[in-house]
Amino acid sequence: MLTFVGLGLYDLGDISVKGLNYVKNADAVFLEAYTSRLMGTDVPGMEAFFGAEIRVLAREDVEEDPHEILDRAAEGRVAFLTGGDPMVSTTHADLRMRAAAAGIETSIIHASSISSAVCGLSGLQNYRFGKSCSVPFPAKGWFPTAPVETVTANLALSLHTLVYLDIQKDRYMRVPEAIAILEEMAEKRGVEPPALYVGIARAGSEHPVVRAGTGAKLKETEFGPPLHILVVPAELHPMERDYLEIFAGL
Repeated sequence: MLTFVGLGLYDLGDISVKGLNYVKNADAVFLEAYTSRLMGTDVPGMEAFFGAEIRVLAREDVEEDPHEILDRAAEGRVAFLTGGDPMVSTTHADLRMRAAAAGIETSIIHASSISSAVCGLSGLQNYRFGKSCSVPFPAKGWFPTAPVETVTANLALSLHTLVYLDIQKDRYMRVPEAIAILEEMAEKRGVEPPALYVGIARAGSEHPVVRAGTGAKLKETEFGPPLHILVVPAELHPMERDYLEIFAGL
């Protein structure tokens, strides 16, 4: 049995009671640590909380060589932990399909997700979001512009864009960096950069930071520690504008 267990947004208090009970009674516990991370705890803290040893997985462990996960799930109860909600990431959907192909029973225990938390924190209406995108750290000889193309296409349809920021082993992209990269992408593509952004830091914590404004304004804003996420809003509904003025300093 392979059960995908969402951990929620920020710390150990975000997991559901159902998820907690499953993890405590699992025969093996794996933690996927490359799509998102809980910044309000760490692996030793999780092991103490769950009373279980946790095997931390890199991307290649899940996408290229998941035999250890599947072998253990064929024999007993396996908890596959993820930040946020488990099935927001396509890499997890792929693992579930591999398990099904191997005749392994699967299930999902959902949790809070950044995709819904952003709406609550920003006041941007969830049905007005278009395709999301991710901004990676540029590398030598590699500077993709697909993210700004997604943003531009959404804006043409009056849709907001949720922009995920790169997470690497030893660094986390922050809102000011992401805006600077998007502006450079816009310049390379010969399009106007977005006029308005909403930056959010540490969603799910007791004191998240939510700020709205121009690129120039948010690049000078101190958002504090990660994780950060960015939204490029389309034309605002009056209620969205009022919400951002009250809660995000627009």
